[in-house]
Amino acid sequence: MGLDFTAIDFETANGFRGSPCAVGLTKVRGGQIVDEASWLMRPPPNHDHFDYHNVRIHGIRADDVAGHPRFGELFPEIGAFIGDDILAAHNAAFDLGVIRSGLEVSGLPGPAYDYVCTVMLSRRCYSLVSNSLPFAAEEAGVPLVKHHDAAEDARACAGILIDIARRNQANSIAELYLSLGLVMPRQHAFDPATDGLSKSSIAALAAAAGGTAAPLRPFQAGWPEEGANPLPNPDAEPGHPLYGQTVVFTGELSIGRPEAKRRSADVGARPESRVTGRTTVLVVGDGFVASDLRSGRLTGKARRVLELHGRGQSIEVLSEGEFLQMVGDFAAAAIA
Repeated sequence: MGLDFTAIDFETANGFRGSPCAVGLTKVRGGQIVDEASWLMRPPPNHDHFDYHNVRIHGIRADDVAGHPRFGELFPEIGAFIGDDILAAHNAAFDLGVIRSGLEVSGLPGPAYDYVCTVMLSRRCYSLVSNSLPFAAEEAGVPLVKHHDAAEDARACAGILIDIARRNQANSIAELYLSLGLVMPRQHAFDPATDGLSKSSIAALAAAAGGTAAPLRPFQAGWPEEGANPLPNPDAEPGHPLYGQTVVFTGELSIGRPEAKRRSADVGARPESRVTGRTTVLVVGDGFVASDLRSGRLTGKARRVLELHGRGQSIEVLSEGEFLQMVGDFAAAAIA
């Protein structure tokens, strides 16, 4: 077997994962890009409102997708392009969640996919203070021209995986995972008519039925409440990018630190209240984006992380948007 896979990237209309408005796909055979595809689409009915924060990031508006097929109508073409390939995505928990939630709220079954997460692989194989797509792509020698263009992001994800395989002298995804001592994760086939729905879809359907999504936490002056540090969920999925990480939060978060800590523990992370030698991930609020690492707009904890990273500690910085994508927050107001 050669290095064969399809890289995928979705953009969403709002904070619900099941609101895809664009997808990019890059097919790789033998470590070379051989085909690409991308589509605009309308999100599923009742989940097709476009939030300001999402539009600000990817630039896609409701008028841009008017007249296009809805996700459920388009998925047969998307699925045909993927075929039986392993899927690769940068923060795969998000993109695989888009497929699952988008099909669930469309009332459609979904196929099983083996998948790889290039965030997790980047964390294993690079030494970056941020494993966001632009930083990882630059390290892989495939710098992004237009981040949050779905086709370009999928191409960059493919380039990262090709580079990581090359650095590990792996000729296939299976060989790469074997060399790293990892087990490839799998999203199993599902049918919303008979199987339980994902938490994200349950929350979205409740909101569409007359409830509302959890409101964003208003800014509160003063020192944010830290809350307790819950223990990691022993039944969490080991393939999740936060599983086994020690996470600290800084700055104003839209959901509050106690809730953020609970969600991180749910996916197998260990939340703590201050940066120490154990810290592996710092989540930064206050509208932080990865490019702020270069501009210097940082909190005291983030500066401490940069110091520790410079001394060789394996530690990285996430924006709140990246974190919310990873933990599946329905009310997320931004994307990474």
